[in-house]
Amino acid sequence: MNKELIIRSSSDAVDFALLKDGKLIELHKEKEAGDSNQFQVGDIFIAKIRKPVAGLNAAFVHLGHEKDAFLHYHDLGPNLGSLMKFIKLVSAGKIKDYSLKNFPFEPEISKDGTIMDTLSANQSILVQVVKEPISTKGPRISSEISLAGRYVVLVPFSDRVSISQKIGDRAEKDRLKKLLQSIKPKGFGVIVRTVAEGRKTTEIEKDVETLLDRWTS
Repeated sequence: MNKELIIRSSSDAVDFALLKDGKLIELHKEKEAGDSNQFQVGDIFIAKIRKPVAGLNAAFVHLGHEKDAFLHYHDLGPNLGSLMKFIKLVSAGKIKDYSLKNFPFEPEISKDGTIMDTLSANQSILVQVVKEPISTKGPRISSEISLAGRYVVLVPFSDRVSISQKIGDRAEKDRLKKLLQSIKPKGFGVIVRTVAEGRKTTEIEKDVETLLDRWTS
């Protein structure tokens, strides 16, 4: 077995490629500290509401980028009340267990509500980048957090189990749904991805555990 490490450096990043017998088995990209785009899709931040705008039914949110992020009411997610309460209690040091298993959910917000009745200036909010900043625009964000793994997506402040529509076999759908209902952590919903089809219980359990650890971190 012959292994080879190739390093390629550019002005803003360094690529590390690991080859085994001439075939690529690992690839990593490390961005330089001075890279201007520190906001990538999937990144999660605690941000601060700067200004709700009634006419847009949205809020401008500061999360460290030179331009404010844009958060529309429809991107708040139905479980905003639970998320906001959780962040407030964590910030005040009143919650040390981040697992959500003992955290009581708040009622879901209305689909037809307004930003002015929901958020106010200087509130802290947990958000996730859904579109990277481009040109003169800041990042597009959502407060409907999701953590994507190989086989499942973990959704905090939910209890739903959804199966990818691309899995056509009814028996396999039933197997996956029963499996996830039995192993998913309390306080979290799960979306089962197409690649979970036919996978062993231990593989999916490991994926869920990894995502739960990421949430805690």
